[in-house]
Amino acid sequence: MKFLLILLACLPVTLQAALPTSVDGQPLPSLAPVLKEVTPSVVNVYTQTRVRVRSPLLDDPIFRRFFNVPDVPRERVSQSLGSGVVVDAEKGYVLTNNHVIEGADDIAVTLKDGRSLEAKLLGADPDTDLAVIQVPAENLRALPLADSDQLEVGDFVVAVGNPFGLGQTVTSGIVSALGRTGVRGLEFQNFIQTDASINPGNSGGALINLRGELVGINSAIFTPSGGNVGIGFAIPSGMARYVMGQLIEHGEVRRGTLGLIVQNLSGDLAGAFGVANGQGALVAEVLESSAAERAGLKPGDVLITISGRTVHSAQDFMNAEGQVPVGESVRIGYLRDRETRSAELLIEEPPRLAGAEVDQRLDGAVFSELPTRLRNSSSYGVLISELDSRSRLAYEGLRPGDIITGANRQRIRNLRELREVLGSVRGSLVLQIRRNREVYIARID
Repeated sequence: MKFLLILLACLPVTLQAALPTSVDGQPLPSLAPVLKEVTPSVVNVYTQTRVRVRSPLLDDPIFRRFFNVPDVPRERVSQSLGSGVVVDAEKGYVLTNNHVIEGADDIAVTLKDGRSLEAKLLGADPDTDLAVIQVPAENLRALPLADSDQLEVGDFVVAVGNPFGLGQTVTSGIVSALGRTGVRGLEFQNFIQTDASINPGNSGGALINLRGELVGINSAIFTPSGGNVGIGFAIPSGMARYVMGQLIEHGEVRRGTLGLIVQNLSGDLAGAFGVANGQGALVAEVLESSAAERAGLKPGDVLITISGRTVHSAQDFMNAEGQVPVGESVRIGYLRDRETRSAELLIEEPPRLAGAEVDQRLDGAVFSELPTRLRNSSSYGVLISELDSRSRLAYEGLRPGDIITGANRQRIRNLRELREVLGSVRGSLVLQIRRNREVYIARID
């Protein structure tokens, strides 16, 4: 009996040591051949940002005079890391996340072969968290982009990136869900959810299928504890392809509008409009002089398709609308009085009323009325549509796309109200800024 127990205790070790390299003459499955082709295309991205630091004591002229301290702000250099994917070897284009390079003064890319290359920013899109940088095109290898619309829940995927700055790391998993939304701070969301381990530093890295094709750009994780819990999110390659093209051509994503403000259909509303639960988006408002108004759409219509794709939610509609270039037409299908209708609408440039310089302290900024895509029944404010990186607003941390909702404790609804408030201000100016779903305060002296 004692001999049997010893034999059983040793059995797993014996079996493990004798693991065969092949079964019935066929080699055991391995991802190694695919990864040998893929990993040279995934790079590490390092950034440096110089931040001007000013002590509050320097605001006191008596303190400066007494201690003979020059009024010169110091600089602090902050560093961050992430990942990126070479998508065009001939031109040196690298796709990464906007939050990886946002605000960076210097960007460097390290390849798998150890080379370190300086990179320049071609364009970034905070609304999708994507950016394109460019490096010298010397002996690069690019990843082909797959059609992310063909992904299905349960497909095997592999994440490649640079977690915690450890160096290139590979993790595997499956597609856990598709069409995920709810990540704070992004206007357009259609995430691939995966249980392949994604950690800080993986941002901007590749999510590939077993053919070695890029299906997504790793972007975010859900983490109550700060570490990986098996819920990661990647931006689909279909969305990345469109955004990348716009960033390379224009340096920004030029989105248009159909002139529709939509909302999700609750279960009760879906029943009232004769729509299956979880399908369709309700038209809440049709903007004046828009393509939608000219096509005859009305509040209460239910959008069910756009460009042949089924609309399941308001986010679905926004994603589809945001991926059609200005000047192109789309066909939408909608329900009115339980009757199916369709219309062809032109994607138009959002109305933008550029403002003059309304205050010398805001020199370098161009303002516009809030674009229709950012408007709903409770939205208000003035958009910072352009901003010189050397301006005072930029120095205080503001950026294009921010929305001024208040000035010196007064609500700002439009350009006229902003001009009126600034015209009466003497001394410091305190601006209330909305960025995505966060609110910030900026003081301009």
